[in-house]
Amino acid sequence: MKLPAVTPVSPAELEARLRLHRLPELGPVRFKKLLEAFGSASKALGAPASAWKSLGLPFACAEARRAVEVRDGASHALAWLERPGQHLLMWDQPDYPALLAEISDAPPLLFVAGDPGILEKPQLAMVGSRRASRPGMDTAAAFSRSLAGAGFVITSGLALGIDAAAHQAAVDVGGRTVGVLGTGLEKFYPQRNQRLADAMIASGSAVVSEFPLDAGPTASNFPRRNRIISGLSLGVLVVEASVASGSLITARLAAEQGREVYAIPGSIHHPGAKGCHQLIRDGAVLVETIEHILEALRGWQQLPLSSETPPVSHPLLILLHAAPHTSEALSISSGWALPKVLAALTELEMDGRAVCESGRWFARVS
Repeated sequence: MKLPAVTPVSPAELEARLRLHRLPELGPVRFKKLLEAFGSASKALGAPASAWKSLGLPFACAEARRAVEVRDGASHALAWLERPGQHLLMWDQPDYPALLAEISDAPPLLFVAGDPGILEKPQLAMVGSRRASRPGMDTAAAFSRSLAGAGFVITSGLALGIDAAAHQAAVDVGGRTVGVLGTGLEKFYPQRNQRLADAMIASGSAVVSEFPLDAGPTASNFPRRNRIISGLSLGVLVVEASVASGSLITARLAAEQGREVYAIPGSIHHPGAKGCHQLIRDGAVLVETIEHILEALRGWQQLPLSSETPPVSHPLLILLHAAPHTSEALSISSGWALPKVLAALTELEMDGRAVCESGRWFARVS
């Protein structure tokens, strides 16, 4: 969850947060605990080790605060942020993705290469096997083209196989796509997809990571990044996956986060279909066409409108006619869950009745 609204982060506080971010054994929950306990990262860095110990933080974490590599890493990140197209989103600032902020362990810092504005757009995640079959790759590409054409941002992990096929198809049709890395943005993995990532950034999409810029491909980081893929998205579509696939981790996280889970069935003789079949048995929506996904999203916005009610009485349009709103503000004002708001805004945008500019939604005047 987001921390209470604060004033813009000062340069000194930004540097302090970047230093905290590099400490060993300091994940999102402990990072938030420090900020809540001391009021700022700057004060947390200056607090005695005993105060950190009283919060249950490891000794190694407190001891590393003044390490040269921690200071140098923060300085390098500050220099990285000065270059065009490179950004840092912080979870208590208004430009942080509202849907991601809802998850309990939202990353306190999110490095972004490309356009950070698309992280507020309605996203659908597409994941699957790294060793996908050719039919699986073709299916991923077809669904990605259709969903991107319908206005959704396609979000995935920039891995080989299904991920890459989904990203590439979105780029090919001029859509937007978000790649979530399990490494730092300067330690891209897998290298075979570096050209794809560059094309995504150049075409107005984005590549993001919660890890320090120089973080390498540690095995434990990839399951951890999956919560961001699902957390950014309205739902997760699993295209092809074995029962041991990491895609099932993403699907489980999506369900825990209150997102919809979709799965495409396959042959009972194909090992790559068994994970999808397991998800369907566990309650995932069986998907054969893009309409099955769009129907599920429409189901989140059952509007209490009679047939005689004029279109302007759409609850969100009433609020937008009164004043522009961010998607998060609309959620608060309407009382609707944020996924429901974003699904409704997608349809209003596709109908030409609402438009998003600089992170705020406006009602179109006919």
